Amino acid sequence: MMGMLFFMTGLIIGSFLNVCIYRIPKEESVSFPPSHCGSCGANLRPLDLIPVISFLFLRRKCRYCGSRISWRYPGVELLTGVLFLSFYPIFGVTKTVIPYLFFISLLVVISFIDLDHYYIPDRLIILGLTVGTGFQLGMPFMKLTESLFGFFMGGGILLLIVWLSRGGMGGGDVKLCALIGFFLGPRLFLVGFLLAALCAAAAGICLMASKRKTRKDPVPFGPFLALGAWMSLLEGNNLLALYARYFFPN
Repeated sequence: MMGMLFFMTGLIIGSFLNVCIYRIPKEESVSFPPSHCGSCGANLRPLDLIPVISFLFLRRKCRYCGSRISWRYPGVELLTGVLFLSFYPIFGVTKTVIPYLFFISLLVVISFIDLDHYYIPDRLIILGLTVGTGFQLGMPFMKLTESLFGFFMGGGILLLIVWLSRGGMGGGDVKLCALIGFFLGPRLFLVGFLLAALCAAAAGICLMASKRKTRKDPVPFGPFLALGAWMSLLEGNNLLALYARYFFPN
């Protein structure tokens, strides 16, 4: 029952994240004007905004002008629902889960904006660090020293990579790594970063093999960093324990 509540909450939050993904790159308010059709501008009624269900009921068309609705909208809603649900077995119904639900929601927005526009808005990084600091002061999810160490480690590692690659990675990735380090701490950040690099390498090989990308084409790293952070939150401690058992047996 609680797992279903997590999933349903994720669907609702995902609907709002769609608004953020669409409006933030345009520097529009996410609260005003109300949700409306991107083609005809008609304001959407509550029945038009039920996550996933409205999309299916309307058969992927705007009620007012008949224009096609992108599959991304229910996709983001379902993705957020699944992400929220994945945290339930790990954190349960505790205060600790709230900061991480905020964090993963922010990563969803950052990932899709990076996919679409190849940049990560500074305002989202600032929002994450500001709200994260507020959580640490009022609803701590780890020791503050660990958060700060993770913050500087995340930003420092990417700064070094940017310097070595001579601009092969963007400044937005540096800031995102600092944010991820703040929420994960140093140990889980390292696990997440390695997982992100492996996933990015695998995706790059597949894209080049299918001739959809060449070695010179840019590929946004933000979504892979987000994926690595999520996997590390779920299984990072188990991976570290497995590593220690294999390389440092008693």
